[in-house]
Amino acid sequence: MNDWPDGWSHDDRNRYGRGSGSAEPESARAMPQVRRGSGRGSRQPQPPQPYAPRRGAVPPQAPPVPPQHAPGHDPYGRDQPQYGSGPYDDGGYDSGYNTGQVYGGGGGGGRDHGGRGGGQGPRGPRPTPVDWRRRIKITALTLVIVFLVTSVGTYFWANSKLRGEVDLSKVIERPEAGSGTNYLIVGSDSREGMTDEQKKKLHTGSAEGKRTDSMMILHDGSNGPTLISLPRDSWVTIPSFKGSQSGKMFAARGSSKLNAAYAMDGAELLVRTIEYNTGLHIDHYVEIGFAGFANIVDAIGGVEMNIPKAFKDKKSGADFQAGTQTLNGEQALAFVRTRYAFANSDLDRTKNQQKFLAALASQTATPGTVLNPFKLYPTMSAGLDTLIVDKDMSLWDLGQMFFAMKGVMGGDGKSMNMPLSGSAPQGSLQWDKAKVQQLVQQLKNDDKVTVSADR
Repeated sequence: MNDWPDGWSHDDRNRYGRGSGSAEPESARAMPQVRRGSGRGSRQPQPPQPYAPRRGAVPPQAPPVPPQHAPGHDPYGRDQPQYGSGPYDDGGYDSGYNTGQVYGGGGGGGRDHGGRGGGQGPRGPRPTPVDWRRRIKITALTLVIVFLVTSVGTYFWANSKLRGEVDLSKVIERPEAGSGTNYLIVGSDSREGMTDEQKKKLHTGSAEGKRTDSMMILHDGSNGPTLISLPRDSWVTIPSFKGSQSGKMFAARGSSKLNAAYAMDGAELLVRTIEYNTGLHIDHYVEIGFAGFANIVDAIGGVEMNIPKAFKDKKSGADFQAGTQTLNGEQALAFVRTRYAFANSDLDRTKNQQKFLAALASQTATPGTVLNPFKLYPTMSAGLDTLIVDKDMSLWDLGQMFFAMKGVMGGDGKSMNMPLSGSAPQGSLQWDKAKVQQLVQQLKNDDKVTVSADR
């Protein structure tokens, strides 16, 4: 007994809904249905009737899906979305007949004939490629900004630590300034801030006050730097001066040792005395005491020196063997203070002082120290707290002085003692006035220094 509606044959049932091999969709072709009836046995076209299965009947099953219509199949070998774009949003198969399309529906999930995705598939959009050039530029810019901010901050921090205690405006009757820059570098025997244990360790004694232990003029000009030592026992004239504290005028004292000027009225009178006896204008003043000197040497890890001949000095604590060696702060202070171990005590000591300061500057003013915060900050902290300068001197000026000092050792400059002519009263040393005048003129004009010291 036939369970299907009248006019439906078994073959019709099996053929209905199946795709055709023709390029024309089945919905576009005539699909006549035949109703069996009376008459001449002819078949009359009938409209398709809805399916109404009997109770207990098995509904018809969908025919197998052709491979070309299977989900995910692409005749070109490419992946397709797993869900069609037809009216079945629940993932069922859609042949496209309802829309007149065979390959891909009109929705957003299919692919066009060129293989491009019409929308987001299950894999999502492709990640945006990383722009490494942009990242490198941003990183480099960030590092530059951090470096600049750190550098500016360090500069102002260090500049604020300079002790600008010397007022050169109080110096009267000053000579005119020449070309280049002249620094007066003074090493004092100040024991300020030192404990009794440190005084004993550094062999400084416990004398009150402070005196000039060494004095040098550093000229920085276009013909290279020139470092000139002024023996502290130089026999000079102490001129009239204006008291740095009282503001009162004092008459000239006459001939005396150079270090007496500092003992009388400090740095201002020392500058006044040197300018009066040389005619050379002093632009900046720098002074460092015992403790600061030793601390700077220790902060940079010591200073390498080549000592040509072994020597000892009980008073300074010096005990050195010949050869290249690295001096720590205690040894360095003993090295520059030793005088009694040499025949020409004061002159030989000034030569050692020049040699050591040039080595100190050469090993401090390097990228390894300047660009290394683990060396730079300790070095600045150790030196700036005890460094006394004039009020107009900045950290930039101090840096220029160090690089000029480095040039002395590097072969670009010259180091010498003030030219001497012989001995003077009280075991002092007399300057050679003619040579001193020639030397000063060359420095003022920023000419190459040709004057030499005989002793």
